[in-house]
Amino acid sequence: MKTTQKQTLRAATLGVLATLALGLGGCAGMSAQDKSTAIGAGIGAIGGSVLTGGSAVGTVGGAAVGGVIGHEIKK
Repeated sequence: MKTTQKQTLRAATLGVLATLALGLGGCAGMSAQDKSTAIGAGIGAIGGSVLTGGSAVGTVGGAAVGGVIGHEIKK
């Protein structure tokens, strides 16, 4: 059976939404500082990926730096 681009997009969207729902559910018991750390790591990963053209090292480095900054902001 051939899959169309619309079916593939629908499946990808459902996967992203399921992952987002599970991820947000895991944040329910986190402290404000923990949430800030996680948000900083996420933003840093996106920033590192964009700045390095999708490099894995840039993404991980950005996540690490963003996590540290997010952790320190909520002290």
